[in-house]
Amino acid sequence: MMVLAGIEKRALKSAQSLRETQLIMGMPITVELVGHRPDREAMLADTFAHFTAIDEQFSTYKGTSEISRFNRGECTEAELSPDLRKIFALGETTRLETRGFFDMRRPDGLIDPSGIVKGWAIRNAAEALRARGFDNFYVEAGGDIQTAGIDARGLPWAIGIRSPFAVHEIVKVLFPRGKGVATSGTSIRGQHIYDPHAPSMPLTEVVSLTVIGPDILEADRFATAAFAMGSAGIGFIERLDGFEGYEIQANGMARATTGFAQLTATE
Repeated sequence: MMVLAGIEKRALKSAQSLRETQLIMGMPITVELVGHRPDREAMLADTFAHFTAIDEQFSTYKGTSEISRFNRGECTEAELSPDLRKIFALGETTRLETRGFFDMRRPDGLIDPSGIVKGWAIRNAAEALRARGFDNFYVEAGGDIQTAGIDARGLPWAIGIRSPFAVHEIVKVLFPRGKGVATSGTSIRGQHIYDPHAPSMPLTEVVSLTVIGPDILEADRFATAAFAMGSAGIGFIERLDGFEGYEIQANGMARATTGFAQLTATE
């Protein structure tokens, strides 16, 4: 899981920034807008409304969602919304790119897009902020993060990687400089990720895998797949152009990709 280094999550309004956390999609979502603009409160509300709409459409826990209706056979794929068809296509692309280690089809045959929707929703929120002229912001959903520009102190955003063994301990601090940061692991939610090739076998070798990619959608979709690969996941990330990763194993050992150290330096 990821946290904003040095700043606790709470509602905050000042001349420098406006930050708020809400529980949506079954997870805390935090948005911080830096800079005093008259429309920042409206933009913050629009951003949270975006995540609420995503939850209503894609949550497998809501019987009224579009994905739940599809899984019950109440609509065909041809009748799906453009957004859900887009997610289906992106999920299939990711399945092929990861040799099946990412698969939205669960062992029971139902479709669960949660492994890709979160990153997609964050990226869409970030794109909407940029389109409205916000250059400095932070968007986090359940530990997956997209930043842009600088923080309220005028410094590069600093993102901490939490220890999976002590949640209040930060083991690494990253300066993503606009890249997306996603972490998959079992320390918070337990064994919720599985290897689609062996779904009944628990993943025990790796407890945390952080992936830094060109944007949060790219980081998120490959973090899920790489974690499902177990100890081979960090090697998979190493081979991806434009990606870096940091793995923490169950025995406490850590491994990183060759370019990861560059992300821990302020310059």
